[in-house]
Amino acid sequence: MATLSQTEETAATAVPNSRGKRGLQVPALAIVALAALLFFPRLGARALWSSEGRWAEIAREMRLSSNYFWPTINGKLYYDKPLLSYWLVVGAAHLTGGINEAAARLPCAVSGLIGVALTMILAQRFYDRRTALLAGFILATSYSFVFFSRHASADVETVTGELAAVILFLRYRERPEGWSIVGAWIVMALTSLTKGLLGFVLPLLVVGTYYSLAEGWKELSARVSRPGRLIAWMVERNRWLFNWKTVPAAAIAGVVYYVPFAISHARMHSEAGIAMVFRENIVRFLHPFDHRGPVYLYFGAIFALMAPWSVFLPSALIRAHAKRDAIEGQADRFALVYFWATFVFFTLSGSRRSYYLLPILPAAAMLVARLFTEARDQLPTLTRRLMNLGYFLLVAAAVFGVVSLIPLAARPGILRDYPRLPAPIVFVSFWLLAMAGVVYALRDFRPFKIALSTALVAYLALVYLFVFAMPGVERYRSEQPFAQAVRARLKDDLTGLAMYRVWGPSLVFYLSPERRIPEFDQPEALGKFARENHLRWLIVRERDVPTLPFAGSPVVKETVFPWEQGTRTLNKYLLLELDASSNTNSSRAGS
Repeated sequence: MATLSQTEETAATAVPNSRGKRGLQVPALAIVALAALLFFPRLGARALWSSEGRWAEIAREMRLSSNYFWPTINGKLYYDKPLLSYWLVVGAAHLTGGINEAAARLPCAVSGLIGVALTMILAQRFYDRRTALLAGFILATSYSFVFFSRHASADVETVTGELAAVILFLRYRERPEGWSIVGAWIVMALTSLTKGLLGFVLPLLVVGTYYSLAEGWKELSARVSRPGRLIAWMVERNRWLFNWKTVPAAAIAGVVYYVPFAISHARMHSEAGIAMVFRENIVRFLHPFDHRGPVYLYFGAIFALMAPWSVFLPSALIRAHAKRDAIEGQADRFALVYFWATFVFFTLSGSRRSYYLLPILPAAAMLVARLFTEARDQLPTLTRRLMNLGYFLLVAAAVFGVVSLIPLAARPGILRDYPRLPAPIVFVSFWLLAMAGVVYALRDFRPFKIALSTALVAYLALVYLFVFAMPGVERYRSEQPFAQAVRARLKDDLTGLAMYRVWGPSLVFYLSPERRIPEFDQPEALGKFARENHLRWLIVRERDVPTLPFAGSPVVKETVFPWEQGTRTLNKYLLLELDASSNTNSSRAGS
């Protein structure tokens, strides 16, 4: 068996600048605490938004039916994701007093917090203490990571599970006498039960690519011409995977992953769960049926996902690719492999949406953190210039933010119709603190001071946005009040209510029916139902009223705000009250 070179051994152990893990603990706890103050406050203050309704309503109906292996929305099967993410919401309900907005989001907030801690642990294996701490803080203050940590979904849970699996595989490569590989496979199985097979694919892809390229492209290309030796070399490089312990570990993971689907099939006599796995993971990757973003989508999406730190990503990538030092180069190589393997994988997928790229953020955070912890005179000239440009763009955006305080009367055109800035005193206080941080950095323009200034600006901006601004404008969202008004009008008796051309998990959640509300897409089917049943109430969008087979009187209307014009007003919900003559007319029309 070939022995590892000294450089390769360094890559395997991956602690080039160890200053003791004990020195990481207290500052790391402080960063986790700051992240918690960003992820948790007022978590349930906002009504459900967009896809959040799926997680809340499926969990509500699971509790209502006591069937936790059959996900439904308004009584209809909706097996879009595996079951674990819904179970986490059900579990969180014991802490929040019921299935509500906080319960739907709590699992993601906890996962985000764990993800920040795991990023620091991972970065500590390859870099020094300062870089590890800064990487965790960068991840915790990247816009999309905060957004999805406060958003009911399975995306942050997937990122955190992948981080945990990568760390356990690295640990096993370092200590093959242990059984951490079993933990890695179980973590991958559980992660895959939240969103999909990404929980298996990405950790194996990242770790396998890293150990195959730990000595660079030249070492790999030198062996390509000799396939026999190449295979043997690849196996030796990836002993973390090709060993006898993988067999029982993978078998245990397979059982953990398959059991929920097996129980679902046994209880409901349906293979919808396994069919979902094939459709959402294999078919969507190779032959997408929706979400067909352009192939260049992620080149721009990464800058939105990582804002505001993304302004430094070009300089961080240039620095990492230019590094030639044996030790630092190996550390950067892991972060680069993590970054580019993830980027290429999602780009090659036929189905693309901007937030699919969320798993790249821990790698990007490590690369940007390392940029700031290196001496200024050691950075390449282009890297320094791009870093300075990025910071000045950030400062310009922060300074420009003060225009939000312009009085309504002084605003141009339609902007006068928008509401005032929420919590203006908090905004002004945070803005002044941010400007103080900018002055601090400009007085001594060093990379680490730029990082501290950016960290202050990012943290204050995100705390204001998510803890104050978004809950502050909740009064201008109308779906939840509409549902409450419907229930009040119907005196909580939803008998005789139907919906026409409405797909709204959040609306159903806020209506909270005890049994399925009839839904219709075609006027003929609606007319037939009205003839055969005592249909009295109908929820419909205003744009679809002309297609109804009968007349009705609007008794509840979703609120229209001054800045909502044109087609946006036509998308608003109406509750129509139907009378006996309407049903008679529909009967005559049908005959």
